[in-house]
Amino acid sequence: MIEMTKRERVRAALAGERVDRVPVSLWRHDFLREWSPEELVAATMEAYRADDWDFIKLNPRATYFAEAWGNSYERPVTQRQPRLIAATVRDAAGLGAIAPVDPRAGVFDEHLHGLRLLLETVGNEADVVQTIFSPLSVVAMLCGSDATFRELAEADADAAHAALDAVARTLGGYARACRDAGAAGIFFAPLFWASRDTCDDEFYAEFGRPYDLRVLAEVRGAPFNILHVCRNHNMLDALLDYPVAAFNWADRGEGNPGLADIRRLTTKAVMGGIDQARLHLMSPDEVAVQARDALSVGSGLFLTAGCAIRPDTPPQNRAALSGAARAHAAA
Repeated sequence: MIEMTKRERVRAALAGERVDRVPVSLWRHDFLREWSPEELVAATMEAYRADDWDFIKLNPRATYFAEAWGNSYERPVTQRQPRLIAATVRDAAGLGAIAPVDPRAGVFDEHLHGLRLLLETVGNEADVVQTIFSPLSVVAMLCGSDATFRELAEADADAAHAALDAVARTLGGYARACRDAGAAGIFFAPLFWASRDTCDDEFYAEFGRPYDLRVLAEVRGAPFNILHVCRNHNMLDALLDYPVAAFNWADRGEGNPGLADIRRLTTKAVMGGIDQARLHLMSPDEVAVQARDALSVGSGLFLTAGCAIRPDTPPQNRAALSGAARAHAAA
């Protein structure tokens, strides 16, 4: 088969069509270089070029959504997530007072600038998707913890819905802005909320799903929207009707469905196959074994990890992923 461009390969895989080889990509944080658009883009391009990935998932600092509403964080000096200094919401009254913010200003403008800079740098070579957390995830961050949000939501559901509405309106506008800037889609992440270890289906149906769908509706026409579900015991089976082009989750996580399980239930693409929790510990041969197992799924597959990989993942393990995809295509 004639070699495809990266964008041709990605779009064919999304459509479940034949590809010259399965598209491959990994993403990770560089916690020290996520504090300016220029440094974030430089780190992203270095990782992309080093491993010649087929698409780019922009992986900005995880705190910036909550920063837009006033959360403050300690900037790390080692490779770790920022630490929370102060959360915006202290009680139900504070939760109900959350209002929409301008999705093209402040920290959102900072990251739109980074997205545009990345798109200018990569050109038409590869698709770029921007990470956007779900409204429920962001509101819980504003409360300081998932447990605090649950307590406040149970005490005053109206306040919780008011906050979720405000954040959904903002994130929907931001999703549109990312698409307008040239992103091929969004990497939409409910984080640990779409896990039955965090909440039950009834709670998510009330406080998660309606607001997820509002954000996704704003970019319904984008070709490369991805739903990413974190953690074990996830509820992906209840979210397969979401209007996205692909699903990404920790398919090797405890209590989670495998790639083949979900592929049988949907016409959408599936993304995974590699255990992100162990990738930094495995030998290249172990990585290749996992990759070959994933490749048996067939069409509509992207070979990725189930979430962001650790910054210290050995380069030979990353290379083993691409090597397995190329060897499979040549067989």
